[in-house]
Parts: sequence; C-alpha cells; structure tokens
Amino acid sequence: MNTLVVAITLFVLALLIGVEVIGKVPATLHTPLMSGANSIHGIVIVGVVIVAAHADSPLAYVFIFLAAVLGTMNVVGGYVVTDRMLEMFKSSKPSKAGADQDKEGAK
Repeated sequence: MNTLVVAITLFVLALLIGVEVIGKVPATLHTPLMSGANSIHGIVIVGVVIVAAHADSPLAYVFIFLAAVLGTMNVVGGYVVTDRMLEMFKSSKPSKAGADQDKEGAK
C-alpha cells in the first residue's frame, strides 16, 4: 500500500509540474516544441515499462495503462504535427514545362 501512495503522489506531482511548464509556453511556440516533447514522452513510456515490472495492485495497473496510452498518443500526435510543420517549409519547384510556358507568355 505504501508503494501505491508513493506512485500516486509522483503521478500527481508530475501532472502538476507538466501543466505548469506547458501553461507558461506561448501558443505560437507549441508546434516548434513538439519534437522536444516527443523525446520527453518517450522517456515517460520507458518509465511506464519500468514501473509495470514492479506493479502489484490493480490500481497501479490502471495508472500504468493510462500513462502508456496518453504518452503514446502524445508521441504519435507530436510526430504528425512535426511532419506537417516540416512540410510547410519545403520549397515547391515548378515543373520544367510550367516554367517554359511562363517564359513564352512573358514575350
């Protein structure tokens, strides 16, 4: 029972710290910071696996499952958002045929 109390306390403290840290970031910086958040959530998933190895109560398994699902959602969502952001910065070169037609139209 003592380990469960410690686990719940750590969970609540991590939740409060996470909300406090994210709450201080301006909305314009959320997308560029997604790549960094992916690594943090990857560490959370590794921590979940380590904690799962020592779990001994059904309530602990509920918290483990919740942490694994939410961490995985954040990692996948972060990669999707990062991919979309990187697509915005790729230059699109016009095709050769389109460039030739533009030159002829300018004459």
